[in-house]
Amino acid sequence: MRSESEDAMTAAPAVPRHRAATGRPGAQTLRRLLRQPAFLIGGAITFVFVLVAVTAPVLAPHDPAAPLLLDQVRAQSNPVPLPQEGFSLGGDPAGRDLLSRLIAGARQTLIVGVMATLGGFVGGIALGLVAGVFGGKVDTLVMRAVDVMLAIPSLLMAFSIAALFANPNEWTLILTIAIVQVPVFARLMRGSMLVQRGTDHVLAARALGVKPGAIVFRHMVPNALGPVIVQATLSLAVSILDAAALSFLGLGNPDDGRPEWGQMLGGAQQYFNSFPHLAIYPALCIIVVALGFTLMGESLRETLDPRTRR
Repeated sequence: MRSESEDAMTAAPAVPRHRAATGRPGAQTLRRLLRQPAFLIGGAITFVFVLVAVTAPVLAPHDPAAPLLLDQVRAQSNPVPLPQEGFSLGGDPAGRDLLSRLIAGARQTLIVGVMATLGGFVGGIALGLVAGVFGGKVDTLVMRAVDVMLAIPSLLMAFSIAALFANPNEWTLILTIAIVQVPVFARLMRGSMLVQRGTDHVLAARALGVKPGAIVFRHMVPNALGPVIVQATLSLAVSILDAAALSFLGLGNPDDGRPEWGQMLGGAQQYFNSFPHLAIYPALCIIVVALGFTLMGESLRETLDPRTRR
């Protein structure tokens, strides 16, 4: 006969009640996100936008740079080709297919938005990390520089930086927007690092004699990145809007063979009264995509921040 202790040893390991009831933290977060209509709407918009951007060369019915309707352009009587068979949205003043340019513009807008946000993210993380780890005079020096940058309206600073480049192109546009994004990420990362310095697991690691570098990169940075990543989602919308504004004013990529929505909006200025659809379509694309990223970011922030959790 088996004793009670042998039965206990051979029995299947019991699942802790609290874990069985609540599940893993990642699964809980995903379930809370999927219950939010705002996240679902934002996610759907973002998914469609990314899908169109990635498949743009295949999805576009025509070459966005080819003046296929140029023979229909008449400077006085018909400056813009109207919708017709094979060209559902018509053409632009250069005789190029408008739908194909909108689809190709999604690709350029995604590249600029992601690269600019990534640049700001990396730069801000580096500054916030230095300020949060070293503290003292280093913290003061870095944060005062960040405060000066934050004191200037972001769009005004973007205009000023973009104007410094004699030959604007796609990369100067990305660099300009990335610089504008740096102080937001730096301040957020520095605050998260300061919070992590006083947490129990960091204090315990110090008491056990763990090396400072290991404490920073194994215990503090991974836990401090959450709010910064959520901010990156929101910053994507801001980057897209800033890129559109700079391109609209002629401070973006001047090569209209690689269309971008802000650039298309700027090119339609003189046709606002006669052919408003040239401006309405790219403007709607910018608004909808920015809305999608904003809804996703706000939903993530509300879900991950216990102070706003309902």
